[in-house]
Amino acid sequence: MVKNGNSPLMFQWYGQRYWGAAHGLAGIMHVLMDVQLKPDVAEDVKGTLKYIINNLADLMAASNRFPNGNYPASEEDMRRDFLVHWCHGAPGTLVKAAEVFGEREFLEAGEAAAEVVWNRGLLKQVGICHGISGNAYVSLSLYRATGRNEYLHQAKAFASFLLDRGHKLLSKGEMHGGDSPYSLFEGVGGMAYLFLDMVDPSQARFPGYEL
Repeated sequence: MVKNGNSPLMFQWYGQRYWGAAHGLAGIMHVLMDVQLKPDVAEDVKGTLKYIINNLADLMAASNRFPNGNYPASEEDMRRDFLVHWCHGAPGTLVKAAEVFGEREFLEAGEAAAEVVWNRGLLKQVGICHGISGNAYVSLSLYRATGRNEYLHQAKAFASFLLDRGHKLLSKGEMHGGDSPYSLFEGVGGMAYLFLDMVDPSQARFPGYEL
């Protein structure tokens, strides 16, 4: 992590400043929020999260968030609004930020991003990294944080689609399980994990990420 321009912290991977949970800044911020931080470090983390959700109305200023609530994959690709999955997204991190810092703007940004996931999150893969199962956890995180049934209904809708049609679409080649079709993060292992979590949605946690 290094100091970077308007963001207190920044991370580079293969020369790209990624923002996502798997490959970039959002995931690192999430880990840092799970430990006790010195006050100055906590302020850096909060400042970095505010940098991520920045959506200034001033057209002369840089806007980091798309108007619809989605986020770019990296700072080198700020114009394309095309990725809607966990590994390149930030909604779960923003829910965590609302819990840690108690600031409404983080939860509102998470809700806006979740709306994007709901509208565009029915993907061609089944896993939790970049598939439908992972997108269901956005709604589950917000259900746990807000208690609002609309988020539970969204998570159930994603899970029901996979339960009713996932295996058929996989067998027909219309969906796929990624490079590792039986794995937890790319394949049907993640789908099975989601089904287990749907037994008690109030206790659902994204595996290996939400504590």
